[in-house]
Amino acid sequence: MELDGHVNLKLLQTFIIVATEGSFRVAAEKLHRSHSAISSQIKTLEDQLGVTLFERTTRSVSFTPEGKQLFDSARRALYEVQLGLRQVREAVDFKRGHLSVASSSNIASIHLPPVLTSFVRAYPQIKVTIRELTSRELYEALHRREVDFALGPMLEDEALEFTAILNDPVQALVPADLVAPGTTRITWQELAGLPLLVQSRQTAMRRLLDRMMDQVGVTVETRYEFIQGETIIAMVEAGLGAAIQPASRLKRLKDTESVAILDLVEPSVDRTMALITRRNQVLSPAANRFAETILHSLRQ
Repeated sequence: MELDGHVNLKLLQTFIIVATEGSFRVAAEKLHRSHSAISSQIKTLEDQLGVTLFERTTRSVSFTPEGKQLFDSARRALYEVQLGLRQVREAVDFKRGHLSVASSSNIASIHLPPVLTSFVRAYPQIKVTIRELTSRELYEALHRREVDFALGPMLEDEALEFTAILNDPVQALVPADLVAPGTTRITWQELAGLPLLVQSRQTAMRRLLDRMMDQVGVTVETRYEFIQGETIIAMVEAGLGAAIQPASRLKRLKDTESVAILDLVEPSVDRTMALITRRNQVLSPAANRFAETILHSLRQ
């Protein structure tokens, strides 16, 4: 590639290395060329420009005023070229990326569908794998580096970093015949007096229920245990017992007559959901763009 005045780009690259190192010998070693070849290239550049670029002695190399001016300009230009090349490589990696995300079932079923649909339409060459896991499995997948990042409940883990994306109130779902008509609230103590349906101990909802019942001094006893939130909702609708669920999951049930959705009080509890990465992790371009899309969409 030649620049204005028939100056070859390779000559400028050699000039920058000599100027940076302050030595023809060191520049020759870095470029794996002979000392005489480097000197010849600099002499050719000086002849093409019609100026002297370096003051040479037996022990040192220093700029002439023209050499300093060229070095400052060439260094800025080289930075821009390197930046452009890096951006091109990142764009190629991004467009052809493959990423894997672990997600709680609540986020995966309620919040991710529109986000994932728009992302895949915009970037069809990126392969996205969503793994729907319990909170315990989700954390294990992160620690084993099986996924790029995760979407789930915010817990304490010093090896991970959390970026909050939404707060989801916890509500009670109760068969309608177990509460008085018009009831809108229920305390944790009152909930404990109803037949309860619980989720697996691997889930965050079960750990939250156990913690709250321990706080009010009640032991939970149940004959049934489930994993998926949709399953436990179906069991409540069938009249088998009451359960707790995130409010976002219960929105679709507003028109049902078989169950009552009640605010849990004394105390009210919000569950914070987060985008979770390993501490000091650098996401790939594709994973970073998907993470940014999720943060923007869910925070709105």
